[in-house]
Amino acid sequence: MPRRPIRTTLLLALPSALLLTLVATRWSPLLTLDEDIARTTHRWAVRERDITQTFRVLTDWVWDPVTMRLLCAGVAVWLGWRRAAWGTAVWLLVTCAVAAVVQQVVKAGVARPRPVWPDPVDSARFAAFPSGHAMTATVVCGLLLWLVRESGMRGPRWYGAVALAVVSVLGVGLTRVWLGVHWLSDVLGGWLFGALVVALAVLVHERRSRVRP
Repeated sequence: MPRRPIRTTLLLALPSALLLTLVATRWSPLLTLDEDIARTTHRWAVRERDITQTFRVLTDWVWDPVTMRLLCAGVAVWLGWRRAAWGTAVWLLVTCAVAAVVQQVVKAGVARPRPVWPDPVDSARFAAFPSGHAMTATVVCGLLLWLVRESGMRGPRWYGAVALAVVSVLGVGLTRVWLGVHWLSDVLGGWLFGALVVALAVLVHERRSRVRP
């Protein structure tokens, strides 16, 4: 069994579990930091209306979980139809579905309230932790980057793909905090849980490839 994916999974599992524990137990220093950052960014969001509107478009259309999942589904169809890689296509779809289930289970279990403002600039449903936008973007971008790397892409196109993925993952997290619908630790949780799902999925895929006759 490959050691690198196992190490990566363990390295991601530890901070994910720690952050989940701190949020679930309402650890005071974390809550205070979240509130301080949220108040500051909300003042900026109210004042900078043009930036806020741009972030709403990005978070509601470009980096929305539905958009991300449709992208993933499109790649899965392409893999199956053009490359006859139906096993990888199914793996991709199943991983995205599992990530969505994990996200909702954790949200329901922690039941963390979202920030509440007298003058909100945006709204969102369900519990706050972890951020679904951040987690979904991390899962989709992480899976697609891994597939691109496995395809042998190198050089400028590879670095361009990495840059696009990084901008998407970090950017969606920024929009969620700026718009006042998530605490910073919600976004960190989304990133960590998303990366953990990707690491586990890669581990499963590589193990499956090794045992395949």
